Amino acid sequence: MHEVLAQIEKLAVVPTIVLSDVSHSEPLAEALIDGGLPCAEVTLRTPVALEVLRRMASIKESLLLGAGTVLNIEQADEAIAAGAKYIVSPGMDEGLIRHCQSKNVPIIPGACTPTEVMLAVKLGLECVKFFPSSAYGGITVIKALHGPFPQMRFLPTGGVTRETMGEYLGFKPVIAVGGTWMVRKEWLANGRYDIVSDACIVTRSTIDLIRRSKPQEGADE
Repeated sequence: MHEVLAQIEKLAVVPTIVLSDVSHSEPLAEALIDGGLPCAEVTLRTPVALEVLRRMASIKESLLLGAGTVLNIEQADEAIAAGAKYIVSPGMDEGLIRHCQSKNVPIIPGACTPTEVMLAVKLGLECVKFFPSSAYGGITVIKALHGPFPQMRFLPTGGVTRETMGEYLGFKPVIAVGGTWMVRKEWLANGRYDIVSDACIVTRSTIDLIRRSKPQEGADE
């Protein structure tokens, strides 16, 4: 497994970030680090997303940053230059995937059907993004896809919450989950980075509890 993917698996939860104000970048990065979730997928959905990546990357090298909603090679190159250590794409684009592979930068593309997962296997990918998870059947569908593709790992996002992440993380083929519950827009708008940090701490405690509670399903398959 690529080192970056191993880090993601260890963290288990990846905060998904959408920022329209670059002034939130540094304090949010500090809050994530202080809360024990030193990672983020910064989605390229706003005009300032690349600058947010740059600023967050300048805080500490230990902050694992990915770029999300990457749609083409140009965006991937810009995100990598800004400090992204991995790329997340909403769908399967063979050209984009091969470009990232040529740079030894992990890419986690979206895949929700057997055809898409089969293509991911063909391209030598280790992990795909299952998005939007709740709309596409959640853990039930992931378990069904695991049958014919036992080597593939999944990163479900979209509708995952702190209350429901246990059903995903209890299944070994799920490398981690992505979510926004620890970075709510109203907290950021009001500068409540202390609440963000506290929410990350609670999330980490929940992860530890999940891991202690029972062996992961699918671990020996």
